[in-house]
Amino acid sequence: MNPVSLKNISEKDKKFVWHPLTQHKRNPEMLPIARAEGCLLYDMQGRSYIDGISSWYTCMYGHCNPRITSRVASQMSTLDQVVFSGFTHAPAVQLAEELLQVLPENQAKVFYSDNGSTAVEIGIKMALQYHFNRGEKRPVLLAFEDGFHGDTFGAMSVSGLSVYNGPFEDFFLKVERLPVPTEDNLKQVLARLEERLEKQDIAGFVYEPLVQGAAAMKMNKAECLEPVLALLKKKGVVTIADEVMTGFGKTGKHFASLYMDTQPDIICLSKALTAGLLPMAATTCSQEIYDAFYSDELGKGFFHGHTYTANPLACSAALAALELLRSEQIQQNIQRVIDSHRGFARELQSHPRVADVRQCGVILALDLDASMERYGDLRDRLYRHFMEQGVFLRPLGNTIYILAPYVITEEQLMTVYDSIRTALDLF
Repeated sequence: MNPVSLKNISEKDKKFVWHPLTQHKRNPEMLPIARAEGCLLYDMQGRSYIDGISSWYTCMYGHCNPRITSRVASQMSTLDQVVFSGFTHAPAVQLAEELLQVLPENQAKVFYSDNGSTAVEIGIKMALQYHFNRGEKRPVLLAFEDGFHGDTFGAMSVSGLSVYNGPFEDFFLKVERLPVPTEDNLKQVLARLEERLEKQDIAGFVYEPLVQGAAAMKMNKAECLEPVLALLKKKGVVTIADEVMTGFGKTGKHFASLYMDTQPDIICLSKALTAGLLPMAATTCSQEIYDAFYSDELGKGFFHGHTYTANPLACSAALAALELLRSEQIQQNIQRVIDSHRGFARELQSHPRVADVRQCGVILALDLDASMERYGDLRDRLYRHFMEQGVFLRPLGNTIYILAPYVITEEQLMTVYDSIRTALDLF
């Protein structure tokens, strides 16, 4: 498109559009993106940017992957959308079957929805109603400090980042918070939890296994999380793993929950589920959870639904994405990225401007030895630096992280690393 078209898009965006996570008075300009292919985003003037965060952890197999787009195009000419209450269709059934083959073995049922927040919302409602249907009064939810689970009210309630939740906290569900267990505090966390569980009023525990994404990629160890999950399961608390960010290979295994022996009762999925092509989510659960809703009593059913539940096009995209995830090529790519990150992490550990470096699978994060607001001027300066280098990274305050598509080339990965090296000289 010519510069006039670019100007028109920018002006009309300012006039008509409200963007997420944006204070428009401070940040009025949005960059129009014209197209995307592989790991690259192209603006309307033809400049390219390596998508170093897979567009919020979704496009893990690259943008506009022809294997996925062709499957959706084929489905589009057969069945585009149908109500999923009273009807079913082959893509939804096939996807559920395929998902349950790669999820932890205790998962038995798949409930579809639209996005990560709704996946968590459904998990919370399942946990609360599970106990209600069994005649137990358990109105309290448990969650980790600094967790993030979405922007709808239930998901916000179990999230611990006030930067997102501040104006709404008076309206939340009953939630208590638990410190993330570490080698240093594990005994204290378990003792505190054991004492708290004596009241038997906690319905469910919502957690991000191994990586707390929005909390600037804070990472926790499986061996510290395992005894917490085991204790909660022993006391009848429904465990809800939010794998919206961590799912589908990002931690090295298909799902972060597979690093623990104690498997969650409920798992929340979205983002890379459809490889970023279409909005979709799934909340899966064990047979025990499902059985609590299976009754001659109508009121014990799970009366929750979304218009686009199990959209056939989204299901087709997810099926193609699962095939890619399980392919030898993608698994080799994942290992290649993990190995490259390890080498770069070793380099960063000795850098005087780096306070901390951590890695989990293809997720690499570093903290600058500098203080800055989460969305402040210094952080914005860092963001602009990366864009000038042709790299799209989205720092969380002083935390820089990489979560690139599995198909990123070594050359592209080196460009991302170089942009970080030069960024370290800015502070």
